[in-house]
Amino acid sequence: MKASPKQQRHDCVRRWLYWCAGLCSIVAISACGGPRLPEGPQAANSPFNDEHPALSGNGRYLAWVSDRDGRRQILMYDLERQRYVMLPGLDRQLALVESPSLSRTGRYLTYLVDDRGRPAVALYDRAVQTPVIIALPSRSWIRNPSISPNGRFVVYERARQGQWDIEVLDRGPDVEPDIADGTPVQVP
Repeated sequence: MKASPKQQRHDCVRRWLYWCAGLCSIVAISACGGPRLPEGPQAANSPFNDEHPALSGNGRYLAWVSDRDGRRQILMYDLERQRYVMLPGLDRQLALVESPSLSRTGRYLTYLVDDRGRPAVALYDRAVQTPVIIALPSRSWIRNPSISPNGRFVVYERARQGQWDIEVLDRGPDVEPDIADGTPVQVP
């Protein structure tokens, strides 16, 4: 039996409402899924596995990999203010993260991530709150990425022809340098 046009419109509206309700539920659940981070000077210590520490060039920020909340994630702690620094957009479910490295003021963060089964070097810019893959070598393994204090250069180890080599990635002269406030800028 074929439904009437009025019944078809009613079914279409009902399906649309179900989709909207489902989408809103997913957004609400993901918004609540951020790391629950305590505050205060003792907050950086935890009973969870914490590893791969890195200090910013100015010594103010500490980043490391933690297994808190049952998943690997990079955390950043402001040693001067003794509180966590939120890193919106950095968290990617099921992505293995390792070896964080910070630029001078902690604006840029590089780390190793698992991108569809292959290790890749990712860069997170705290100013724009977006991670990007900057090195994804094919048919080779990489490890231990490190970023220069100004954020322009990234180095990492790459396995090739049975040995580990050092790769240097120049992000280019147009990268906004991570410099301390009040530092004079040289104009070319």
